[in-house]
Formats: sequence, structure tokens, C-alpha cells
Amino acid sequence: MEISGELTDHTILIKKATDVGRLYNKSHLGTPLRGDQLSLDLLEGVLLLDEKKMRLFHRRQEVEFPELVTRAAEQIPGFETKYLVFKDLRSRGHPMRSCDKEPPTFYRYRQKHDTVPPCYVCAFSERDILDIDTTSSLIQRLITNEGMLWFGLVDEEGDITYYDVAAITLKGGIKEQRYKKGAGLLLKNRVIIFDPCLAKQLLENEFIGKPFGDGLQLSFVEALYLAHRDALELYAPSGAVLSLHKVLLFMKKLQPDIDRRLSVFTDLKQRGMLVKTGFKFGAHFRAYTQQPDRTHAEYLIHVVEHGFTSIWAEISRAVRLAHSVNKEFVFARVSGSSIDYVKLGRLRP
Repeated sequence: MEISGELTDHTILIKKATDVGRLYNKSHLGTPLRGDQLSLDLLEGVLLLDEKKMRLFHRRQEVEFPELVTRAAEQIPGFETKYLVFKDLRSRGHPMRSCDKEPPTFYRYRQKHDTVPPCYVCAFSERDILDIDTTSSLIQRLITNEGMLWFGLVDEEGDITYYDVAAITLKGGIKEQRYKKGAGLLLKNRVIIFDPCLAKQLLENEFIGKPFGDGLQLSFVEALYLAHRDALELYAPSGAVLSLHKVLLFMKKLQPDIDRRLSVFTDLKQRGMLVKTGFKFGAHFRAYTQQPDRTHAEYLIHVVEHGFTSIWAEISRAVRLAHSVNKEFVFARVSGSSIDYVKLGRLRP
């Protein structure tokens, strides 16, 4: 027997007790009202008409599916994106409910003694923008008691990609070492160490640098990291010793975000990670928790500052690439002296 509903301005009213029981108790749809009635929002109403489980009336005239979709589109910003995610998740067995205030868009219904962890979902169109500050704020506000935050991304053909979004604590097993101060030749794009003893120690102990003759070539960020630890003094091809201030000015002309990259590189090293360039993977760094002969790099780290935004096409490419090479994609958000790490991973709900 079909359920019967009455359309008001913004909601759908279910009056029959058996219909209320079927929808609320079994399908976890609607909000109970006084008098044993039930209120459905327009997303829920569209779903029931779409699945041909309800007949809907307004002033004794039957409301068909196209009319309700049109009304919902007028009243709900981004209706089609939200509806496609809502419908898809419910078809997968997740009883999603609309949030009163957004973001997030939905939350998973939980009964009083339900052991399933809280789950929140933000629905996005591929033309929307990822805001890293909003994302970090959502994580801090929602991810408690083992809760989960999912992003549902709807492309222009209606296909949906899901991401698991969470803060991540990075920790490795490599301790920082102390080294006798050496010298490095500053070239246009790298630094060269000719001391074979120092080169061997850096490479074997902390996977710093790459062989160059009997010495090492260092990236700018590796060289600055060692200089700040008083393990390296830089000089120009002319032989002149360079102050750290002059070195920074030189490097910033070629790599304006070197300060942010250095702060993240240093933080990761202090967390026991091995850190190398992630250029060939489209990220700033790749990071290891153990020596490379024991493990592949587990993470791709992309350094951003607070206020960072990006189109979803860029994020989709980055996460898919990380997934294809068995790595996790992580944003390192730098805000003043603090750094927080946000992981985005592909998800099958």
C-alpha cells in the first residue's frame, strides 16, 4: 500500500499512523510531530516519489515527481547535488538525515544505544571549491568519539566519489642525528656537499640528499634544514661564505613558499619521518615512517597556508594519484607557528 502525504509550503505531512510507523521506525525518515504525525523534508519527499513509495497531494491535487523536484530546487540551494548524495547513501544502507545547519549536509541517523560511530557527510558539486580552513574546522568540531567525516563529490554526469576526511597524526621511527658542521656549495637549484664522510652519514642515517660524485646534492629545503641545525655552512661558487639571511633571500626568489615548506619539513623530521621531494607525484613531499629499504613512502604531503582553496578537479587528481601508488594524500596546513595535517582518502561507503 502506497504512503499518502500532504505537501505544505516547505514540508510534507504524513498523518496516517501506519505510514508514520513505516517511515520513521523502519526507514528512519522524517521528524515526529504532535498528534502522531510525521514531517518529511523535501529531499525525503523527492526520494519517496522517485522510488514510487508515496502519493503526494496539495489541496487535493496530486503532485507528480517533476513538480516536487522543481519546488525543491527553488527552495534548497544545490538541491540536485544534495539529493544525489542523499539517495545514493540511503541505497547503500546509510540512513542519512539533513542537518539543520550546514555544513555538514547530512548526518547518519543513530538510535540511542547504537554502537555505530557518528558519521557526517558534506555534499559537493565538482564545480564547488575546497576550503582548507572550513575543512579543518569541521574536523575539529565533528570528529569526536571515533566519528567520521565524509565528502561526497558529484560530477556533472551524476557519478559520486566519496572521500574520508580526517586529521592525522604523523609519526615515524627515525631519530634526528647530530653532525659535525660541513660546507655546501650553493648553486642555482641545489646545494652540493663534497665531504664524502658527511655525505655518507646524511644519506644512511636520515635519507637526506642524493649521491653526487662522492658527495651529495641537496634540495633547498634539505640544505636549510641542516643549516638551521648548525650542520651546514653555505658558500657561493666564488668561495664567499653566505649568511643564512642571504641564502634565504636567494632561495625565496626561486621558491617563494620555501618558509612554509621548511616549517613542514622540519616538523615532519621532528616527528621521526624521512622526507623527500614529492614532485614526480604532484605533491611537495613524500614521507616515510621507516628507512626506504624497509618501506615505501606512505604519504604524499602537500603544503598549504591557511585560507587555501582549490577546485575539486585538482584535489580529485591528487587523491587518485596517491591512491594509485599506495600512498595517502595529506594536506599540511600552516597557520602561523602551528601545523595541522588533514588526510583525504578515497572511500567506498
